[in-house]
Amino acid sequence: MRLRIVFIFIIGLAVLPAAARREPADTSAFVTSDRCIACHSGLHTSSGDDVSIGYDWRSTIMANSARDPYWHAGVRREVTDHPSARAAIEDKCSTCHMPMARFDAVTRGQSGQVFANISAAAPEHRKAFDGVSCTVCHQITAANLGTHASFDGGFEIERGTGLGDRPVYGPHPVDAGRASVMRSAAQFLSTESAHVRQSELCATCHTLYTTTLDERGEATGELPEQVPYQEWQHSEYRETRSCQDCHMPKVGEDGAIASIFGVSRPPLAQHTFRGGNAFMLGILNKYRGELGVAALPQELDAAIRETRDYLGSSAARVAIESPKVSGGTFAFDVRVENLGGHKLPTAYPARRAWLHVRVTDEEGAVVFESGAPRPDGSIAGNDNDEDGLKLEPHHREITRADEVQIYESIMVDRGGQPTTGLLRGARYAKDNRLLPHGFDKATADADIAVHGDAEQDPDFVGGGDRVSYRIDVGRARAAGLHVEVALLYQSIGFRWAENLRGYDAAETQRFVRYYAESAAGSAVMLASARAALPAR
Repeated sequence: MRLRIVFIFIIGLAVLPAAARREPADTSAFVTSDRCIACHSGLHTSSGDDVSIGYDWRSTIMANSARDPYWHAGVRREVTDHPSARAAIEDKCSTCHMPMARFDAVTRGQSGQVFANISAAAPEHRKAFDGVSCTVCHQITAANLGTHASFDGGFEIERGTGLGDRPVYGPHPVDAGRASVMRSAAQFLSTESAHVRQSELCATCHTLYTTTLDERGEATGELPEQVPYQEWQHSEYRETRSCQDCHMPKVGEDGAIASIFGVSRPPLAQHTFRGGNAFMLGILNKYRGELGVAALPQELDAAIRETRDYLGSSAARVAIESPKVSGGTFAFDVRVENLGGHKLPTAYPARRAWLHVRVTDEEGAVVFESGAPRPDGSIAGNDNDEDGLKLEPHHREITRADEVQIYESIMVDRGGQPTTGLLRGARYAKDNRLLPHGFDKATADADIAVHGDAEQDPDFVGGGDRVSYRIDVGRARAAGLHVEVALLYQSIGFRWAENLRGYDAAETQRFVRYYAESAAGSAVMLASARAALPAR
């Protein structure tokens, strides 16, 4: 066995790049992903599909968290708005976007940085730009998971232990021989622990409370900026599905998780981390040279397709109910169902979904249209896109083309004005994002509450919403009417990009350019339905 271990170790090192084979010059708790990809790629199903852990991961938002140009622009906006709080802002924002560099900095008694690590010449650049890497998630311990202390990037990673003696957690037992290979090649101890399959692990970075700052940079309150874990806890999914069940889909058959002397394991959880940000994946691919993207173009193309397919098949359903014409009024209801385990959309408040409704006559002429997407990323009829100081209300009934049902959260500042500045946000004036099944809005706590007119809407309940449309079509157009409904979604709404335009900084202006050049394809269809009235 000893000779076999040495042989494997030599093979493992042979496939690593020279830079990765060097011993680290510092006392970092981490190694970059190239140390892991060497053995955890080259994996295929029995039908030949590539399910390599390393290659799947590097085309995700997780891997590119530090390259995200919208995040760069957002941090630049916040430190411009609150210059006296710059150090605290960069420290908090780097906790989950540059976790390796930030953890090491804190261990040295320093604060996390963002912009100092962006330059390729920066000492911490490699670790910073490896994003949410393998040795971050797999080193998180079970110590405080599920507690409030674990949120905002409050995960626990063992301190004071050097490389070679640090545990990395996985869901499977590892025999002594393979554990020795892992220790030799990557300098970590394979350790079995069930907590890596629990939603609480994901909640450490995907639960974020932001501090509201006044003009002097002083704290005046706190806002639940994104809380999908708490939404999931308040749904029926908490009993049946974890975050990993949906976002790390199983292969469907047993297989190895390593290409070098791997053994067959229960169905592999793919490291695709499928979610709702096909738009950003497209920007990363389109501007890969400027952003230093490591994933291959075809890998990102595949990730974009999978994300769009997932959103289009698993996020929602829509149905048209009881279409009829009476006295020149075309009446019908649209029912929208949320198929996910948290609000739709959830997490970062730039996201929104809306109903695009078109009514045409028997000749194809448009009689009515609400919610048409525009090439610049805005929505026709949306008050907030037209004027950043207004918001589009929640609608129970729609009768005009300038009324649009938009499922979104709208923050307001301490003066009650809508804002896209995270640290200016004091409360939500609107939150009518679609609720998951089992969600009781009457018993939801303040962090996940419904806000605005939807709170009192009896048709806005756990599982979805129903909207009534009452459209004046005139008697001459009553026959042969067709209605088409699409539930559309954007991960970055128009106003969130447009409000960056006034900031004269390289990061903000770069993203404004990216958005303008890409916005026409920013909307993803989540679901659609059609109905027709027979011609006379």
